[in-house]
Amino acid sequence: MSARLDKLSEEIRLALGDRLSRLVSHVGEITIEARATDLLDVCRTLRDAPALKFEQLIDLCGVDYAEYGEGTWTGSRYAVVYHFLSISLNQRVRLRVFAQEEDFPVLPTVVDLWPVANWFEREAFDLFGIMFEGHPDLRRLLTDYGFVGHPFRKDFPMIGNVEMRYDPEQQRVIYQPVTIDPRNNVPRVIRDEGFHNG
Repeated sequence: MSARLDKLSEEIRLALGDRLSRLVSHVGEITIEARATDLLDVCRTLRDAPALKFEQLIDLCGVDYAEYGEGTWTGSRYAVVYHFLSISLNQRVRLRVFAQEEDFPVLPTVVDLWPVANWFEREAFDLFGIMFEGHPDLRRLLTDYGFVGHPFRKDFPMIGNVEMRYDPEQQRVIYQPVTIDPRNNVPRVIRDEGFHNG
């Protein structure tokens, strides 16, 4: 680890204390973890501490760890990953926070700390079903309002559950169960089933 990353790691440890669950430095980047119950306090400290000054939230995304590591993952299923930038100090950090519940993943919103989080949190809600408590307008962003489920979850069917189409007889858009026939996408040169030399 470089001297610059060593210094930043030490400043993060000092500022966060026991609210810091984990700190890892890998390929020139620092990733930290905190508990969901400490999220707002940790974020406020990252933004306001004079040695950190992470005044900009660059990105926020949901992650589904189901079947991660080919089924060897034993931790919580859903996490939110935040990427912060300090423009004034020219440093970056990544924060990962796991939702405590798998059936109904919830984290507090950080919109009051970084207003740009608004649409990022809406995207994580839409695609992963992660709820953000206190969000001012948590609704779907990328999928249709009638969409069922959350398409980036690992257990969401690849072809979806429903499809929409325009019905010329009814002169409106209708929703119906998916009518796509399953097919084998593995190239013929790789698979043997159903092919005989001959």
